[in-house]
Amino acid sequence: FPPGAPPDNAPAASAALPPKVLGPPPLGPVNPALRTESARLAAEESSEGCDVPADAVLIPLREALATCRPTVQKQVCDDIGQRLTVLGDAWAQGKLSAPVRKRMSLLVQELQQCHWDAADEIHRSLMVDHVNEVSQWLVGVKRLIAETRNLPAMEPAAPRDDSTEARPGQEAP
Repeated sequence: FPPGAPPDNAPAASAALPPKVLGPPPLGPVNPALRTESARLAAEESSEGCDVPADAVLIPLREALATCRPTVQKQVCDDIGQRLTVLGDAWAQGKLSAPVRKRMSLLVQELQQCHWDAADEIHRSLMVDHVNEVSQWLVGVKRLIAETRNLPAMEPAAPRDDSTEARPGQEAP
């Protein structure tokens, strides 16, 4: 080494190299179940027509809200109601894409059958895939799912068949 030169000038050499381009940072681990659910929803949206009438979604949501009113704070119910109004207005003005309308229809079906986890999963997929479109009102739907889930022993609106009902001395599935 020449006198006065650091014994290792590797850091100086690497500083002169341009930085590597790695792309955007990873967003964290992706749950394979979420990826599967999003793929399933996308397949359903593309394979079926998306002519979902607003009332097919809004009426059951408002009925669920009415069911919650006796046990949930007035302010919470009023906020959910306002957000459902925003949803209805966006739907009426044609501001909701076909995938959002279809997923909301699926979410309502799951809610009516007391499939809370499935309804939450659809909610999550809407927030991930369509955040700009749903952010003003989907918070109210999420809260409605949570409050409906907390209601005392609600029966599913339409059981799929009689074999899933509990018989005397038998637990429900």
